[in-house]
Amino acid sequence: MNNCLKKSAMFLVLLFALCACPAFSAQAGTVPSVEGKVFSAALDGTVGVSMENFVAAVLTRAEEEKGGLVIFRLDTPGGLVSSMRAITAAILESSVPVVVWVSPQGARAASAGAFILQAAHVAAMAPGTNVGAAHPVMASGQDAPDKEMKRKITNDLAAQIRSLAQLRKRNADLAERMVTHSISLTAEEALAEGAADLSAPDLESLLLGVRGRRVLVRGEEKELVPDIGTPVEITMTSREKALQFISSPDIAYLLLTAGILMIVLEVMSPGGFVLGTAGAVMVLLGSFGLRMLPFNWAGIVLLVAGIGVLVLDLMVGGIGILSLFGLASLVTGGLILFRAPGGELLNVSMSVIGGMSLALGLFFLGALFLVVRSMNKKAVSGREGMKGKKAVVVEDLLPEGLVRCHGEIWKARSSSGAFFSKGDEVLVTELDGITLIVRGETGKELPGEEKEE
Repeated sequence: MNNCLKKSAMFLVLLFALCACPAFSAQAGTVPSVEGKVFSAALDGTVGVSMENFVAAVLTRAEEEKGGLVIFRLDTPGGLVSSMRAITAAILESSVPVVVWVSPQGARAASAGAFILQAAHVAAMAPGTNVGAAHPVMASGQDAPDKEMKRKITNDLAAQIRSLAQLRKRNADLAERMVTHSISLTAEEALAEGAADLSAPDLESLLLGVRGRRVLVRGEEKELVPDIGTPVEITMTSREKALQFISSPDIAYLLLTAGILMIVLEVMSPGGFVLGTAGAVMVLLGSFGLRMLPFNWAGIVLLVAGIGVLVLDLMVGGIGILSLFGLASLVTGGLILFRAPGGELLNVSMSVIGGMSLALGLFFLGALFLVVRSMNKKAVSGREGMKGKKAVVVEDLLPEGLVRCHGEIWKARSSSGAFFSKGDEVLVTELDGITLIVRGETGKELPGEEKEE
């Protein structure tokens, strides 16, 4: 009897195990996988409207073509908070998993880039890259002037990056310190501290590293199974490239400097429209670049003052001392024109500043040399230019008559009262109103007039 009971119990246990195995198998397979082709795009330069629109376009295309993964190669010194919020929101709402990869080596995800990295489903970094320095500053490059406003802005952004890190199960405390203490981490430090998910030196390693990972996509956990092969590369359109090009610190600096110079020259010598129109267009384009970049008003003032001093030196015909001060002002203005969180992460390259300053210096010094040389030359036009010119008598001078000078008929008078007949050559000595005063070595005395003893 006992043996029968034991056999029955073993049979029930075995039957239960056989029934439970499919259930466990079904439960293990409840996490759906995300398959499909991989899309790749580069996010270089400042975080602005052009980058914001580009990210939205890439994610839209990936969703329309049922993509399995989007890889953004990030290298940015930061940018606008508004554009950063729009980009992070687009990544969070994306139905296609997003990998943000700080690449290539030497790249950075500074300031707004740190938020974009934390928003990604997978945060990857190449060796030799860094992330952080996300303390907020105003568009002028300085902290908010009001302490309470500064505290509100900092707390708001700290809460945002903390929530992103918590959502992606990363080190929320460390992410928050990127904002509150402006800390910056290398790729190795970020990986060790939990601020990044993996380190990948190349695209092949990145795809292998993300394969099999489970991420939260729109609140649903999914397993990444991207297609093996070369990703589909998406590049910016011509319009997006133009906007990104204008928002470069180097280009914005060149546009502002050249535009201001053209407008000043147009004001100094009015009568045309080419310089003024071109200058206005260049300043408008440069202003668009300023809208994309955190800039310093002191840099703008120094640029305008430097160009003004150069033009002033040209107008007064100085000896070049003012031009030296003007060039120093231009160089200083370019060095402090742009500024980003965490230090001078966003600035004009020294080669651009040096090249522009050298070109302007040579131009103004050359123009100044020509001005000084022209001041020492004899006048060839106007009233002063008439002196010493030869004239031909067309009507006898008795002592007044008419002469031809410079192809024009002038009223003339002999300086000594001498008589000159038609066809004689005389020299102009001075002007009396519109009458030329002339003299000549072949002059004859007027009839009936005696010489003075």
